[in-house]
Amino acid sequence: MSIDASTVKELREKTGAGFMDCKKALAENDGNLDKAAEWLRTKGISKAAKKASRVAAEGLVTSYIHAGGKIGVLVEINSETDFVARNENFQNFCRDIAMHIAASNPQCVHAEQLDPTSVEKEREILKAKALEEGKKPEFLDKIIEGQIKKWMKDQVLLEQAFVKNPDVSIQQYLTETIASIGENIVIRRFSRFELGEGIEKKEDDFAAEVAAASNVQ
Repeated sequence: MSIDASTVKELREKTGAGFMDCKKALAENDGNLDKAAEWLRTKGISKAAKKASRVAAEGLVTSYIHAGGKIGVLVEINSETDFVARNENFQNFCRDIAMHIAASNPQCVHAEQLDPTSVEKEREILKAKALEEGKKPEFLDKIIEGQIKKWMKDQVLLEQAFVKNPDVSIQQYLTETIASIGENIVIRRFSRFELGEGIEKKEDDFAAEVAAASNVQ
């Protein structure tokens, strides 16, 4: 079928894929934009898998400050070459990831990095809650397993839904970026800082505070 240039352009803007890939995707899917985008995503996964074994030691350390300086993020994202590190699409990806971390507060990049003690503690909390709600003991393991998977999805960066496009996960966004740029990209590590986090704030006596303000002894 004939694919017009405006449709190809729209798909390129939506996916970031190359002209010929977009044209082929539309031809394979009878001009349907959504199906073509899904086709490209699947194709991207295939491309990204081939690049995953490549060493990525270049890249950027990107920062993001949010909420008037109350939340800050540093994230290291690696590429294979310094050339790609200077690429605008790569830099935009880095900023997006830093912004997402500020908004979604993940605990780690990969699921295997989760503290086993934290996972077990959450499992115990979920079990106690399920029993309190009257769930049958024979169904507990299945119920808790599903809840643990959901909890882990909320904690792990790569499994979270991307805040700017909740229809894709961070892993999918990473995969699409790898396919678009043509190099392996690795989100290596991050630190998130929130003003006052971990500080035990002083609880003032309101009556004493009013008295002091009024110079009452």
